[in-house]
Amino acid sequence: MKDSLIVLSGGMDSVTMLHDYADRIALAVNFNYGSNHNAREAECARLHCRQLGIELVEIDLGFMGRHFKSSLLEGADAIPEGDYADDNMRSTVVPFRNGIMLSVAAGLAESRGLRSVMLANHSGDHAIYPDCRPEFVEAMDAAISAGTYEHLRLFAPYTGLTKAKIAARGSRLGIDYSTTYSCYKGGAVHCGRCGTCVERRQALKEAGIVDTTLYETPS
Repeated sequence: MKDSLIVLSGGMDSVTMLHDYADRIALAVNFNYGSNHNAREAECARLHCRQLGIELVEIDLGFMGRHFKSSLLEGADAIPEGDYADDNMRSTVVPFRNGIMLSVAAGLAESRGLRSVMLANHSGDHAIYPDCRPEFVEAMDAAISAGTYEHLRLFAPYTGLTKAKIAARGSRLGIDYSTTYSCYKGGAVHCGRCGTCVERRQALKEAGIVDTTLYETPS
């Protein structure tokens, strides 16, 4: 039964979840909150929704870009390069981003008569992003359930998976990861140097997937 809404960025993880659970997803929502890479990701979200025949709603959260503090909102030069690790990537945290998005998504889902909201967080995010951790997912699930008449649920099945395991799952589904976007700098091609590009390369390599992503900086 198609009774779920997915928060779809257009990156590797949410695109994998879109394909993985396509038989239960009735609606996808993409948020533009002013990040460097929003426009590139949105192109990928549209592509995959067209492929699967899933409706996509795009919602502007531009106030976050105007009022919140994060290097992810300050242009390509503000993005740190190097490993995808807490001490290097903390500046990219957009305060309570997932909480805000999930609140909007829950309202949209209930308005459409759907029963659950899906989020594609994963274990590699836990050290860096507080709003990706298991305790956050549990708390938001409880809040969404308590705050909706039909007691909607938050479904985040990748919470305990690594990005490599998600990529392997996507490979089995036949996903072409070159049609997803990860780079926090937001350029026409992936920079190959920022933390998310490094993480992307490592995940694809660990999953045994040939990386056909276009990078400015070769590996």
